[in-house]
Amino acid sequence: MTRAIDNKSKTILPGATIGILGGGQLGRMLALAAKPMGYRVAILDPHHDCPTSSVADVVVTGEFGDIAALAEFAQACDVVTLEFENVPAGGLAFLESLLPVRPSGRVLETLRDRIAEKSFVNAAGVETAPWAEVRSSGDFTRASRLGFPAILKTATLGYDGHGQARVRSLEELSAAFAKFNAPCVLEGLVDFQTEVSVIVARSSVGEVKVFDVFENHHVGGILDTTNIPASIPLEVQQQAQRIALELAAKLEVIGLVCVEFFVTHDGRVLVNELAPRPHNSGHLTIEACRTSQFEQAIRAVCGLPLGDLRAHGPAAMANLLGDVWQVSQPNWAAALETGAKLHLYGKQGARAGRKMGHLTAIGNDALEVVKAARAALRT
Repeated sequence: MTRAIDNKSKTILPGATIGILGGGQLGRMLALAAKPMGYRVAILDPHHDCPTSSVADVVVTGEFGDIAALAEFAQACDVVTLEFENVPAGGLAFLESLLPVRPSGRVLETLRDRIAEKSFVNAAGVETAPWAEVRSSGDFTRASRLGFPAILKTATLGYDGHGQARVRSLEELSAAFAKFNAPCVLEGLVDFQTEVSVIVARSSVGEVKVFDVFENHHVGGILDTTNIPASIPLEVQQQAQRIALELAAKLEVIGLVCVEFFVTHDGRVLVNELAPRPHNSGHLTIEACRTSQFEQAIRAVCGLPLGDLRAHGPAAMANLLGDVWQVSQPNWAAALETGAKLHLYGKQGARAGRKMGHLTAIGNDALEVVKAARAALRT
């Protein structure tokens, strides 16, 4: 195939095909951002009817470690990005031998494992919550010096509260570790004021831009609402942005990286987790910012100039979980009457705790947009 690449600048030009590993809601929104810019989209996902399948030009059905499926996928693509970081290392290495993969396998190797991730952050001189690795029962005594209660998390494959347990004693730690049956980290609890996140875009030609700080509120370990502007002092926001920019540079990430923080009552910012992809907290940028996180990701991985990230004004996003469907079909008309913007992800089967969509409210007052997003969700 003829690849639409500017060989002088290595820019992936419109008309090329962007490959996305994973066909969930993030892949869908990446595809929807790429299409108006003139790109074709190919996806690789184990499920033929995944959310991105209805908006992609090429759909390859296969596991992320299936070399035959990866070869078919690579043949259709000019560059590969991802919406899902837990792709087997061998599969990524195979793709990287054929075409650009952004972010790289090296970045994913660091950030998909909590032990490697926290070690990287601390080695960069950045503070996290207190933690200890737990690879075997022999680590229990040392790890328990953090004190109880604490949170035990699997080192890999955890998300939205899955793969973690609150433990209050050595006995509960032992029981939870036996249940997970995998390497873990034990995290000491942090008495925090709020949680925030910062998304950094770093392009293949070295340009870097950072979004405003998002303020996040979780329920049951799952993001419930996000709003901008964040309510924390400006100097604390700037500190979070500086740390996120520093970590993105050290990772040499191409694409997006989201850094989640705890903000303590005395104004310290502690890194919680990193994600090398678009992030749930950035969904409100579709309406709230001049350039959404999804368009910015496309620009970054293709080497195009990064977009203007300024917000139009205050905005808030509320997640729609499968719980909303448990009694009957949600009343979308009532939600839309509030003025909120509705995004549904095209997932089959609404289950409790499953992210099915989101609502975004925009306005002129920071407190009122949060109320508006929650009101739309209640309807």
